[in-house]
Amino acid sequence: MERVVQLFDGLWQDYTQRLCPSAAQVHDLLTEDEPLLNDHIALRTFNLPKVGLDRLAAPFIALGYKPCGKYHFEAKKLYAEHFEHPNPDAPKVFISELLVGQFSSLLQQTVRELVDQVPEAAMRDPAFLYGGRRWDLDYATYELLVAESEYAGWLAAHGFGANHFTVNINQLEQFTEVEEVNHLLRHNGFSINESGGDVKGSPEVMLEQSATIADTVDVGFTDGVFSIAGGFYEFAKRYATPDGELYRGFVEASADKIFESTHAKKG
Repeated sequence: MERVVQLFDGLWQDYTQRLCPSAAQVHDLLTEDEPLLNDHIALRTFNLPKVGLDRLAAPFIALGYKPCGKYHFEAKKLYAEHFEHPNPDAPKVFISELLVGQFSSLLQQTVRELVDQVPEAAMRDPAFLYGGRRWDLDYATYELLVAESEYAGWLAAHGFGANHFTVNINQLEQFTEVEEVNHLLRHNGFSINESGGDVKGSPEVMLEQSATIADTVDVGFTDGVFSIAGGFYEFAKRYATPDGELYRGFVEASADKIFESTHAKKG
């Protein structure tokens, strides 16, 4: 588990420093006697060979992770898989990829030109997972991508890193319901993603989730620094399956709305 911990430490440091600084405050707000358990992280990429889902999954598979679920988001033109480690304390990993070929020829060409800039050698070091953007990008190109796909714009601007971490509500003693956590966060000045309701999912689908609205962060483009949507923090409560074990998968309808936590902010 030591190498797993090291990888997630790198992802957490990048996430809280570059993508979602408010996560550190939320983390402190919810931490009790025991360290918070991270239910899962989410990573984003394009479905192009050099940077596809398989490339992002490879460092996790090398650490013992195995694929455990496949998901399709037709409206957003995304495909995703989630991975689990034999040690149940290890966070799950949810990796999605944009189906570039389903978009306009302009978006396809733009994304391919960005990915072509990625050094092949960089993809061999697991640290690329939190290495940020490996291509040059101007703000006008970002806006062009966002206009057609919020996901494409977000990924083009930020590159590689954890889109979100997720607090495992099942471990908390002070709170047992997602709505209680939402109330605490609102009381402390945080905004909750209301797309699909404050709480996505239900006991019937064995998973309830909520998320903050993404932080607005300053990002350097080739033509200046602009404030755009960064990462967000998620909260998940899992319910027991008929065999008594907690449900470990994901619910497409809920995940679809969670994606909208990063809907573009421009400044």
